[in-house]
Amino acid sequence: MSRYLGAICKLCRREREKLFLKGKRCSTSTCVMNKSKGKTVPGQHNMFFRNKISDYALHLREKQKTKRLYGVTEHQFSNYYKKAEKMHGATGNNLLKLLESRLDNVVFKLKFALSKRMARQIVNHGQILVNGKRLDIPSYQVKVGDVITLREKYKPIAMKNASEIHTSNIPSWLSYDATNLVGTVISEPSLDELLNAINSKLIVEYYSK
Repeated sequence: MSRYLGAICKLCRREREKLFLKGKRCSTSTCVMNKSKGKTVPGQHNMFFRNKISDYALHLREKQKTKRLYGVTEHQFSNYYKKAEKMHGATGNNLLKLLESRLDNVVFKLKFALSKRMARQIVNHGQILVNGKRLDIPSYQVKVGDVITLREKYKPIAMKNASEIHTSNIPSWLSYDATNLVGTVISEPSLDELLNAINSKLIVEYYSK
């Protein structure tokens, strides 16, 4: 499956905000968004951010930002939206729930990895067990009651990762046992925190045009 292989920091510069795609490094002074280069969009002309953008650009950027936050392709994102439309409830909320329920995202939220890119790699390499069974599909949709653990040989690495990041902000819909490195899905994803970072209404308006 295709994936982005370019410079990661360019994605943050293009979306005008930190997407924390490099994990802990994004919180240090070395982050490009903390430098003068972070005030310009990537490209040949090195243009500074414009104060005003069109409505279409506003909708597009929100869609692109969300797609990059979860590390999915354009085709995958479009399929998630189509699926969200067919579900009961608000399409925007359904879309965010589907994205939040991806296994690679849950692995990241449980602090088994320093970034979502690392979480995807961990899943691809078969280091994750769901209900005791090895699973290497990053797009797997977790369900209420699913228990996510790590293979024994990877636990020392995960312990080191956990020591480098705060584990206090694990979402309320996930239960986490820091001693045994076990996570449990106890409810559907809560969107309270997401709605502050992602405006799903803009994404719905983008696809409605």
